[in-house]
Amino acid sequence: TNARNFKAPTPGALIVCPTRELAQQVAHDAIDLVQHCRGLRVANIVGGMPYQLQIAKLQNANLVVATPGRLLDLQRSMQIKLDQVQFLVVDEADRMLDLGFSDDLAEINQLTIGRKQTMMFSATFAPRIQQLAARVMREPQRVTIDNPQEKHVNIKQVLFWADNAQHKRKLLDHWLRDTGINQAIVFASTQIECDGLANDLQQDGFDAVALHGALSQGLRNRRLMALRQGQVQILVATDVAARGIDVPTITHVFNFGLPMKAEDYTHRIGRTGRAGRDGLAITFAEMRDRRKIFDIEAYTRQPIKPETIPGLEPQQRAPESRPSFGRGNGGGFGGDRDRKFSNGPREGGFGGRGNAGGFGGRPAGGSREFGNTSRDFSGAAKEGFSYERKGGFNDRFAGRGDAPAPRADFAPRGDFGAPRGDRGDFGAPRGEFGARKPAFGKPTGFAKPGNGGKVFVPRDTARRPAKPVR
Repeated sequence: TNARNFKAPTPGALIVCPTRELAQQVAHDAIDLVQHCRGLRVANIVGGMPYQLQIAKLQNANLVVATPGRLLDLQRSMQIKLDQVQFLVVDEADRMLDLGFSDDLAEINQLTIGRKQTMMFSATFAPRIQQLAARVMREPQRVTIDNPQEKHVNIKQVLFWADNAQHKRKLLDHWLRDTGINQAIVFASTQIECDGLANDLQQDGFDAVALHGALSQGLRNRRLMALRQGQVQILVATDVAARGIDVPTITHVFNFGLPMKAEDYTHRIGRTGRAGRDGLAITFAEMRDRRKIFDIEAYTRQPIKPETIPGLEPQQRAPESRPSFGRGNGGGFGGDRDRKFSNGPREGGFGGRGNAGGFGGRPAGGSREFGNTSRDFSGAAKEGFSYERKGGFNDRFAGRGDAPAPRADFAPRGDFGAPRGDRGDFGAPRGEFGARKPAFGKPTGFAKPGNGGKVFVPRDTARRPAKPVR
């Protein structure tokens, strides 16, 4: 385009999407909807694609579907003007905030401040979404079409507990060899896990490819196109593909790695069961993932039925039901305030504290294992923490007949409580021990010559007075 005659395009409608795949899917659907409308053009603006090609597509575009980053790049370089936008649509607003687009949305809001209508779509209506709506909308009206509890009635959800990653891999291999699978998506938690799992499946003879955010946009587009055309049977992906993939032939969704947020689970399994078809969502979880499973069940308000495969049963006992989330009276670490990881009742932390506030079941206000007093630098006792024991560990077993006697039942040491200079254990001079080998040029110990190399002196032996402190 000649720079002298160039005029920045001014679209009348703008749709903002959080991911490239979702923006491409929305643009594709928009083109299908307006194909019979004369003079209405749709442009798709996403990152990872050549700038010049997208600038050319923007010419005479009436509707722009874009991701926030590339849209603002073009706006700052004066390749597009947004002051004529009359309709703004923010798709997947919750995902926008998850990906850190809050500042970008605020800037887009200011650039399109003269618009007539704003529409915001979100799978959840958390307080942060309400705050976003209050910032970018005037007198908003909330319309609820569906909720997570009523979704996916045509999708069967199954849970398989596994002992470790190798066990999950065997379970996945068993399911992928099912001849009833047309196409499937295997979700991984990280990009590294995604690549490794795709490579393993390829080596095992499966037609699998990986899809995640670290790949170039051109490669991501080719792999998605191959999936839609049936050239790829298994797509191993991260959550980048959880929103925006609409392939009716996907019959199975596997959660090999669990999502970080419970609402992402609903978007994952929503990739199957499209266009009124039935689908199957299978989740593999280790015992350490039980809290995430409980959160997913709480979010969807429906349990996920656990099943087993003969010969691949887990060795560990699987949790049977979701425990209570109520707070108890016990304080400290591991008390009743968080019972998500236990099936039985707990009334305290380690050792069953009950209503006490310390470790090991100490009564409230009683003597702690390390005592209730400490000493300041002058040697005077004061309230606080000390290593002086009052009973100690054995007090906990005082009520048992087979328990050892508490520490107070033993005879006190003869030198306990004596001045430091008269005590021969901790503060005694080194002269009671044998001569030591010279180290770093120091003289051989403090013992007198001819000591005989004694290594131990009984307590009733005469002791040398300690040297006064200078």
